[in-house]
Amino acid sequence: MKTNSIYTTAIIAMVLLFSINVNAQKFSKLDASPLDLATYRTERGAPALVKVVYSRPQLKGRDLSKLAPNGKVWRTGANEATEITFTKDVSFGGKSVKAGTYSLFTIPGDKEWTIILNTATDEWGAYNYDTSKDVARVTSKVTTGKSIEAFSIAFDKSGTLYLAWGTTRVSVPIK
Repeated sequence: MKTNSIYTTAIIAMVLLFSINVNAQKFSKLDASPLDLATYRTERGAPALVKVVYSRPQLKGRDLSKLAPNGKVWRTGANEATEITFTKDVSFGGKSVKAGTYSLFTIPGDKEWTIILNTATDEWGAYNYDTSKDVARVTSKVTTGKSIEAFSIAFDKSGTLYLAWGTTRVSVPIK
């Protein structure tokens, strides 16, 4: 009798242990605005000189001006504020910026956007945006191109940073 009791207890304990592990391994669904990364390297295999971590909202039939309103500070993506890391001191649109990590905010406009580097990181959205923490502000003329559904950030071979969404394009040279 004691042997059966010990085996039964052991089996129940193992079943409970495995069922707890199965429940602990549930994963969330894909985020509606998935996280992405854009990097600038001088050549393949070289360390990144600039790295941008951002979430990619999608238009889904909505108007860009509703999602990133003109004249208002925008987090430059979705969810957490976009963060940009420079591994060396750079010229960001002609402004000297020390190596480090910054939040990347923008103020959209019809003809030009203001692109802002701010020392506050780990921010959700632009709700706590504080101008006193700005490191650099540059303006970029708006150009247009083929419509892009998901907000995108990219670099060209010269290190110019491009922001694109819908038919809107803005850029900032980084040297």
